[in-house]
Amino acid sequence: MLIVKNTNDLTPKELVKIFMLRTSVFVVEQNCPYQEVDTDDLNDIHVVLVDDKTNNINAYTRIIDHDKYVSFGRVIVAKNYRKQGLGNKIVAETLNVINKKYPKLPIKIQAQAHLQKFYGSFGFKSTSSTYLEDGIPHIDMEKIE
Repeated sequence: MLIVKNTNDLTPKELVKIFMLRTSVFVVEQNCPYQEVDTDDLNDIHVVLVDDKTNNINAYTRIIDHDKYVSFGRVIVAKNYRKQGLGNKIVAETLNVINKKYPKLPIKIQAQAHLQKFYGSFGFKSTSSTYLEDGIPHIDMEKIE
């Protein structure tokens, strides 16, 4: 099941489940202590794939409106659901939401450098050199139509 909600429309339980998953992957699994929950979370659009049988989150992203462009990030496939094509599915669903809500805005992302080819398959091109963010190599990318 696909859930697309603004932060204010999420139930407290949904929001806690999202933050637990993000923290378990980006802070614990990747061994990267940083401020994972941030002010962008106050007004994001959250795109969530939920397992219909278990009600667990399969995959997740958040969309951020920056006025002149839109971005998405915190792309996650939960550990128990990896290797099932859900990374492609969640990014495709996220791009569909962006194209409906922000059809005229450019899409820019900060991607972990090792995922450049993955995002390239969705039409993203690198717009920066590799740089470290929270100790992890990243690159800036923009969707080219």
